[in-house]
Amino acid sequence: MKNELLRIGPFTLYGYGLMIAIGVLAGWGTAEYRARKLKADAEHVFFLLLWCLLGGFLGAKILFWITEWKEIVSDPAFILWTMSDGFVVYGGILGGIFAGWLYCRVKKICFLEYFDLMIPSVALAQGFGRIGCFLAGCCYGKEAEGWLSVTFHNSDFAPNGVALVPTQIYSSILDFVHFAVLLYIARHKKADGQVAACYMIFYSAGRFCLEFFRGDLIRGSVGSLSTSQFISIFIFAAGILLLTGVSGKKKTIK
Repeated sequence: MKNELLRIGPFTLYGYGLMIAIGVLAGWGTAEYRARKLKADAEHVFFLLLWCLLGGFLGAKILFWITEWKEIVSDPAFILWTMSDGFVVYGGILGGIFAGWLYCRVKKICFLEYFDLMIPSVALAQGFGRIGCFLAGCCYGKEAEGWLSVTFHNSDFAPNGVALVPTQIYSSILDFVHFAVLLYIARHKKADGQVAACYMIFYSAGRFCLEFFRGDLIRGSVGSLSTSQFISIFIFAAGILLLTGVSGKKKTIK
């Protein structure tokens, strides 16, 4: 659990950034490979990646600022102080999906087809990203006891010297399993949109459950639910509606 992996002069290699980069590259490579195998236009993969990264970054920042609106009201400079840190995953997912939809509209290509193509890569990238969270100590769990707990000693985010539930590792394992399951579903899907719908259903359900073990209070809340749990309910419902809506349609034939 060490975020600063290497320091050479003014250059510092951070574990969180490295894992994010590995996740993006792994997701990109997987999407490119699957596009060629499915005989889809692989040229769109790179540009979809760029659009979704930009949309995801903006979405993650905006949702973070929304959860911290009280801080912003009391001190607007809070926005400037948190430009380089403070992200909400759900904001990134929603922002990335919207950016991908917008790109497909501009290029006049089937959004659901490319949604299915790209979404397993999102799960893969998330798996690596959560390892980065573990190295940095963010997104940590509640206090715990026993050999399954972890203790941070040099984290800028998690409480140091306290045994915690390793929610980052659990999330990472679920993401990698999710990636494998989505690939299986993609090979047997009957209509465009089914893979994307399953991602929405599985991820929201898993995230809702894991939130009970999170210990960081910065996530915000809506009543007795965390912000992510509240959003998970709607993402789960949207996934069910999408799956139901596309199940009667035929798979795109090229």
